Amino acid sequence: MSDFLVYLITGLGTGCGIALIGSGLVLIHRVTRVVNFAQGTFAVVGALTAISFLDTGLPHGLAELLGVAVAAVVGLLFGMVAIGRRGTSPQAALMVTLGLGILAYAVEVMLWGDQGRSSEGLSGAVTVFGARIQTHYLLIIGVTVAVFAAVAALFGRTDAGKALSACSSNPYAARVLGISVTRMGLIAFTVGGALGGLAGVLLAPMNSVSFDSDVTLIINGFAAAVVGSMHHIGRTLAGALFLGVAEAMVAGYGSATYQTVVALGLVLALMIGQAARTHSVVAEAG
Repeated sequence: MSDFLVYLITGLGTGCGIALIGSGLVLIHRVTRVVNFAQGTFAVVGALTAISFLDTGLPHGLAELLGVAVAAVVGLLFGMVAIGRRGTSPQAALMVTLGLGILAYAVEVMLWGDQGRSSEGLSGAVTVFGARIQTHYLLIIGVTVAVFAAVAALFGRTDAGKALSACSSNPYAARVLGISVTRMGLIAFTVGGALGGLAGVLLAPMNSVSFDSDVTLIINGFAAAVVGSMHHIGRTLAGALFLGVAEAMVAGYGSATYQTVVALGLVLALMIGQAARTHSVVAEAG
C-alpha cells in the first residue's frame, strides 16, 4: 500500500509538470491555431536558466522566478518569428517553431553544454499512511492546481480571455471589433513560454535537464493536449495526470525502460476510444 501511494503521488507530480507543457500547447493553439512544437524548449530554457542563477548564489524562489521570466521572453521571441508577419498560415508557423526548436539546441549547448544538470528542490518529506512522499512533489501539485485555476478563470471570466479565444474562432470578426490578432497571438506565446518555463523549474529537481530533454517533454505534453482536443484545458490536465501516473506505475511495478512506451500506448488507446465515441455521436446526430 505504501509503495502504491508513493507511485501515485510521484506520478501525479510528474503528470502536473506534463500538464503545464500541454496547457501551453493548448493555449497557443486555442488563440493562433498553431501547434507549437518548441514548447518543450521553453521548459529546458527555464530550467537551465534557473539552475544557472542558483549557481551564482541567488536564493530559491527568485532564481526560479527569473527562469520562468526568461522562458516567457523566449516564448515572445519565438512568437514574433512564427506569427509576427501577418498572413502567416498555421502550417507555416508550425514549421517555423520546429526550426526554432532545432536552433535552440545549438544555443543551449553553447550556453550550458551538453551534459544534464539538475537543481535542489523543496527539501523534506511527509508521511502519508506509512508512505514517505517528497515535499517537492506536493509543491508541484499545488502550484499546478493554482495555475490551472488561474487559466480557467482567464478564459472563462475575463474579457481578455474572451478576446484571446475570439482570435482563433473568427480572426476576421476579431479584427472588425478592434482586437489585434497578432498581439493576442504574441501574448499567447508569452504565456505559453511562462507555462513551459514553470514546468521546467518544477521538474528540474526530479530529473536532470539537458538541451535535448525537450523531446520527451513535448511528446508527453502533446499527448496530453491531444486528449484535450488541443482546446480543453481541463481535459489536458486529466490526460497529463493519467500519463504521469501510468508512467510511475509501470516504472515502479515493472521496468523504467518501458514506462514511456506503455503510458503513451494507453493514452493512444484512450484517444482512439474518444474518437470512436465522437464519431458515434456525430453519426446519431446526422
